[in-house]
Amino acid sequence: MSSSTFQDSVILITGAASGIGRQLAIQGAARGASILATDIDTTGLRETKTLASQQGQVIEIQELDVADPEAIQSFAAQVILGLSGRKLILINNAGVGLFTGSFEHTSLEQFEWLLSINLWGPIRMTKAFYPYLLQQNRGHIVNISSVFGLAGVANQSAYCTSKFGIRGFTESLRMELAGTGIHTTTVHPGGIRTNIVRNATPRGPVATAAMHQQSISNFEQAAQTTPEKAARLILDAIANKKERLVIGPDGRALDLVTRLFPVRYSRIVMKQIEKTFTNPYKDQSSQ
Repeated sequence: MSSSTFQDSVILITGAASGIGRQLAIQGAARGASILATDIDTTGLRETKTLASQQGQVIEIQELDVADPEAIQSFAAQVILGLSGRKLILINNAGVGLFTGSFEHTSLEQFEWLLSINLWGPIRMTKAFYPYLLQQNRGHIVNISSVFGLAGVANQSAYCTSKFGIRGFTESLRMELAGTGIHTTTVHPGGIRTNIVRNATPRGPVATAAMHQQSISNFEQAAQTTPEKAARLILDAIANKKERLVIGPDGRALDLVTRLFPVRYSRIVMKQIEKTFTNPYKDQSSQ
């Protein structure tokens, strides 16, 4: 893929301290874009900057909490001043997981915490930079959903809500921006070898460290795609103005099942999960 696609572009990435976000920053710089990498994890951001430097790439980093509306507004005002008419590619990648168990055992505060990052973060970031995008009549908004934005899965009610929300939000923008120079891409990664499950600290009345460790083991067994490959596919999708990207063989399989069996997929997926993985939440309802 020619790097000329990203010349005179600024790629702004949230959640760039590790995983897909880190690779988007490093590979985006290698393709010729100016990079502004953000995260609440400043230690991880500095590691991203160091890794980029070791590969001959220069990136800018800045701490940003996407759950903080005021921080987003002041950050956007500062960044827009420095864009100087350049094309903006906004990649809303920051996201967290939640390990509590079923909806019954997930408090409203925990649910709201996850939504404030996974759903409201991208909405607020997009809103903050939208005036600039409309004024320039060019740019790209990339929102990272998940395969859990294609299928609802047990014990992931908060996460699925956020990722279905991202899907609907981005697809609405796609219709509203039709005919303009601003493009959108919804990304649905399958299992990517990141730390999102490992970093989801057990919370609530039933989640234990042992259950969390089993969930990590299940995820690592299922995760078939590296962050490096996922980032390459996302950047290719931007270059090709692709509106929807499903990543990984597991992602494509789940996408197909939900298309063919929009109702029955729940039973099909549950049977496959029970056949393949150990359920860390088994018998939790009796506790």
